[in-house]
Parts: sequence; structure tokens; C-alpha cells
Amino acid sequence: MKATGIVRRIDDLGRVVIPKEIRRTMRIREGDPLEIYTDREGEVIFKKYSPIGELAGFAAQYAETLHKTCSLSVVICDRDAVIACAGVSRKEYTDKPLSDELEAIINSRGLYVHHEGEEKLPVLSGNADMTHFVSCAMPIISEGDIIGCVASVQLNDESRDSSAPTGDVEVKLIQTAAGFLGRQLES
Repeated sequence: MKATGIVRRIDDLGRVVIPKEIRRTMRIREGDPLEIYTDREGEVIFKKYSPIGELAGFAAQYAETLHKTCSLSVVICDRDAVIACAGVSRKEYTDKPLSDELEAIINSRGLYVHHEGEEKLPVLSGNADMTHFVSCAMPIISEGDIIGCVASVQLNDESRDSSAPTGDVEVKLIQTAAGFLGRQLES
């Protein structure tokens, strides 16, 4: 654990303010859920809670199935990082922070589809070489809250895999995956 040198007092309602610098660095937004841990030494630890993180194994299986049956490269993310992927390098994508562009798609609450001639949006933050770009993305919404995103990705420098679904089929597969994962979190 790293000391910040910042000290805050608890108010009469038991609240403590997390400094703006720490919220910005840790990408904690207003309304984000935080999990609280304690240990035997008296430490209290706040950790960002990712509801979709609980479904990481299930999400990985879903992504793998989409890749095997449809030749679709897929990433499934919470609001900050990739939690599951298939058709792309797990080492390069899993637990890596999302690009600002993909975060904007998630926050828009709507479907994104890349069209030929438009700017290609990166999947990961700081991805200068941009091996893959977002082809189609749909936010995962559960009980009205944005939980994450399902996105199909495409290699930047090659033509589309001829066995991969195109157009409406790809869109429907991504929408179905996002809707299904959102409903899994509701039950």
C-alpha cells in the first residue's frame, strides 16, 4: 500500500471525503460503487466495485463462444478496463484501461458502429500502435445503470475476416451479448 500523505476527518454522519486527486487518478466517478475491506491491523480499504467483474468467468466463456462460432474478435469491459476477450491477445488486453473514445461510447448508452471512412477508435488507453479498433460496441446496462460494454474489434491493417459476420448480424450479436450480460446481473 502507498501512503498519500493526505489526512481527512470523518464527519458526524460517518462520511469521509476522498480527495479529488485520488478520485481522478483512480478514475472514481460520482455514483461509482466502492467495496469496503478491513484487516486485522485496523486498515480500511476502499476498492472500486465492478458488478460485471463478478461475471468475468462467464463473460470470458461468452466472448470465446462468439469468437469460435462467429469468428468475431470480442472484448467485454467494465467501465474502466477489459475483463474478458477472445480473438485478441489476453495478455495485451485483459485488465488494461479503456480509451477515452470507448469510455465515451459506454457513457452514451447507445450502440456504436464503425463505418468505412470514419476515424478508427482505439480500444485501449495509450494504444499508440492501435493494433485493433472498435468495430461495433454496445453498453451493458443493468437496472438502469451502465455496467460496462461488449465490443467487437477488428485488426487495423487488414481486411475483415471473410468468415466474420458483417453489418446487421455483427450488430445483433453484440446487442444480444450486452443485453444478456445486463440481465444476468439483474438476477
